[in-house]
Amino acid sequence: MSKLASCLALLLVSVFQRPAASYFDAAEPVAAAAKQPIQTGAEQTAQYVPFLKGKRVGILGNQTSIIGKRHLVDSLQALQINIVKVFGPEHGFRGNASNGAHVQDEVDQATGIPIVSLYGAKRKPSKADMDALDVMVFDIQDVGCRFYTNINTLSDVMEACAESGKELVILDRPNPNGFVDGPVLDMKLKSGIGKFPVPITHGMTIGEFAQMINGQGWLPNQMKCKLKIISLKNYTHALDYTLPVSPSPNLNTQQSILLYPSLCLFEGTIVSQGRGTYMPFAVLGSPELKGKYSFSFTPVSIPGKSETPLHQDQVCYGLDLRKYDLTAYRKAGKINLNWLLEMYKAYPAKEKFFDRNQSKQMGSIDALAGTTVLKEQIIAGKSEQEIRKTWEPQLSAYKVMRKKYTLYP
Repeated sequence: MSKLASCLALLLVSVFQRPAASYFDAAEPVAAAAKQPIQTGAEQTAQYVPFLKGKRVGILGNQTSIIGKRHLVDSLQALQINIVKVFGPEHGFRGNASNGAHVQDEVDQATGIPIVSLYGAKRKPSKADMDALDVMVFDIQDVGCRFYTNINTLSDVMEACAESGKELVILDRPNPNGFVDGPVLDMKLKSGIGKFPVPITHGMTIGEFAQMINGQGWLPNQMKCKLKIISLKNYTHALDYTLPVSPSPNLNTQQSILLYPSLCLFEGTIVSQGRGTYMPFAVLGSPELKGKYSFSFTPVSIPGKSETPLHQDQVCYGLDLRKYDLTAYRKAGKINLNWLLEMYKAYPAKEKFFDRNQSKQMGSIDALAGTTVLKEQIIAGKSEQEIRKTWEPQLSAYKVMRKKYTLYP
């Protein structure tokens, strides 16, 4: 054996006799990914533009559908992609419609492309819509909550694609609330703000959720939608992600986006979450809490944001969470129930706290929580720890099921 060969042999022996962990530390690629900027699916044009070339393309998007600072539709048109129809979800294609407001079909002023509303007379593309397409593209920033309606729209579009045999291209985006928590929806309470048996924060990106819809047979007759997912790069569910564009008119700050899973439960109460102000989902209050709290705000009508807010033109007293430190909150990965328990305890007329006849909000506390038990537990004075115990074993079972569909660590 030559001297060079002998040296190589000794080197190989020394390498393979050392512990594998010293060469392949599982934490290293995750740490390396965290140092790299996250690349959204939309930004990776080389992964999907060639696939769209020569096809009649439909795009389901809104104001969050961007590549850099430019809208996806504008970017793809510049790349000679034939976009024949655009579909808009709740809040509309340009994101300027109020919460729950029906949106009409129109023509996009910037491009001249017909816009079909999926939050008005119909909730999914029609056969005629799909016949005009060869492929559908879905690109919407979600916030990872069961009662945020983008996952419902996703399901409706998947159903239309499955029925027509058309492929759905999903340009994936990060989930800013990537943790898993809350009671799993009791399907007896299925509604427009709770369509799937998942917890309040489901811990999935849109791409992952689409795989779960297919895999769990949640489409009618267990149909399957053909998916092409353009996955995120340099992303894990543990990473902080600041949204570059507000996902809806009343989630207008990063603080409101991160507090939304906890504060949206108040939509089933007589307590305002700040709709009708420029700090929605960052404050809580009611006129009946005067003397209980020093902080106050006054909801007013704001066109395109909140036309008829709860407690309109009345001074509300309560909590200012705009500077609430979210570090520990994010680290814990749990919804904060203490604010709900605290304000119920402080509210003088407790029989009105959950009274839907007193409120103009989006749904009952039962529909939002996904269970009839939470309201009963709050009234009975149960602690957060006692309440959380009743979320099992369904919550743990969901976490196990979820792992089958995750694309990111």
